[in-house]
Amino acid sequence: MEEPVYPAGPEGDIDRLADEKGWAVDELYSSASEFVADICESLPESAVEGASRPQWLAESGNLDGAGADILKAGVPKLCPKWTKTLNQAVAGDYERWFGNGTYVVSSKPPTDEQLAEDEDTVTIPPGTYRAKGAMEDCYWERTSESGEIIDNNFATSARVITVTIAASDGQFTSEGCEVWKPVG
Repeated sequence: MEEPVYPAGPEGDIDRLADEKGWAVDELYSSASEFVADICESLPESAVEGASRPQWLAESGNLDGAGADILKAGVPKLCPKWTKTLNQAVAGDYERWFGNGTYVVSSKPPTDEQLAEDEDTVTIPPGTYRAKGAMEDCYWERTSESGEIIDNNFATSARVITVTIAASDGQFTSEGCEVWKPVG
């Protein structure tokens, strides 16, 4: 059997290590270094849809299987500025942001059983959140577990909106607002 030939440089180092460790990459990629390069290119744009960069990385499925190992070996070599982001994602120690949608209020992430019942279940922890930016027709509401409106507002034009979500709330809904980020 012929020995694989690796390109010189960090890409070859990453591919060699992945082969030595038996780390398999998703079939979308021809090599471990291609996978890492794709993540490096995606990270600058990842916060656009309402998630912090480590949150996007942790929730994207890219850390599944050997993904975390490949990225821990490759990100410092191909895009070192994202090493802290990767470490936060792997550790689960990052700020969670929320875009438009309806979220179940819970201090704990949904269980596997809850996800099996409703794979779209997304939780938001209680706390104070702020949306900043030029917002037109931004609507938000806090509801009880039975769906009764506790508090809401429709802002035809706003630059900053702050909402405190209580642990006793059932859901939080946001439509047409900027990204909600934790305050404090």
